[in-house]
Amino acid sequence: MRTLLLVFVLTISFYANGQNLYIKTYGNEKNKPLIFIHGGPSGNATLFEGTTAQNLADQGFYVIAYDRRGEGRSADPDAKFTYEEAFQDLNLIYKKYHLKKAVLLSHSFGGLVATLYTNKYPQNVKALVLAGALFSQQETYDHILNTLKKKYSTDSEQLKKISTVENLNKNSAEYRKGCFDLASENDFFKMPNPTAASKKLYADYEAGEFFKTNIRNKNAPLLFYQNEKQNNIDSRPFLKKIKAKGVPIFAIYGKEDGIFSSAQIASLKEIVGENHFVFLDNCSHYLFVDQQK
Repeated sequence: MRTLLLVFVLTISFYANGQNLYIKTYGNEKNKPLIFIHGGPSGNATLFEGTTAQNLADQGFYVIAYDRRGEGRSADPDAKFTYEEAFQDLNLIYKKYHLKKAVLLSHSFGGLVATLYTNKYPQNVKALVLAGALFSQQETYDHILNTLKKKYSTDSEQLKKISTVENLNKNSAEYRKGCFDLASENDFFKMPNPTAASKKLYADYEAGEFFKTNIRNKNAPLLFYQNEKQNNIDSRPFLKKIKAKGVPIFAIYGKEDGIFSSAQIASLKEIVGENHFVFLDNCSHYLFVDQQK
């Protein structure tokens, strides 16, 4: 009996639509299923797996981590990187593991995937969790650029760089990359005062096996913008529809996540409700490492 209660890890790769989809499960399959949806396009689930997946399994969840088709460890030269393709991958996971409902834990760009999926398949989702997830893309880009224009108001060289990005086509991979590159260069994604716990998590990850498979497909954003018409969206109308359909929505964000304005956060809090919203101190974008507990 005790053996049945022990946490186990099962790695499985299966053939889906002509490609191998990387999936790894953590915990007892009889526990509450939770699917982690990573950021991107060009992301993967390695940081979540290397730091958090097993800990969540130990809390009583059956955790399923995977890399979307064509991203990370799910290599596929024919991937289109559309939302519909991402939905197909999720539905294959539901079918493979005989899931009726699951919690969707979504991070960054994964929040858009999870939100649109939940809107289309509300019957499949026990709860939607937005963890540092994108929800109003243009407002995020505007916030990044406006914050930097104020910061560098007397620096002509930096202002020129910002202006170059600002004048790009706002529905292009180049514009997205330019905004996030500027944000990264200015530490928008880093917690201001790393704790001993977060330092250890990052160090252990970088020294471990998952970091060695931190594969990034640089072509993914270009193909996403080429093939997906919904490439710069505000998902708040979808969140309101999801809530009206009775699917619980939870939101967890870091106070020092530099890519969200206070107005954005306030609008999201209003949608999900105060009791379903958590705002973490000393925490930035990778909140499951910055403030894991």
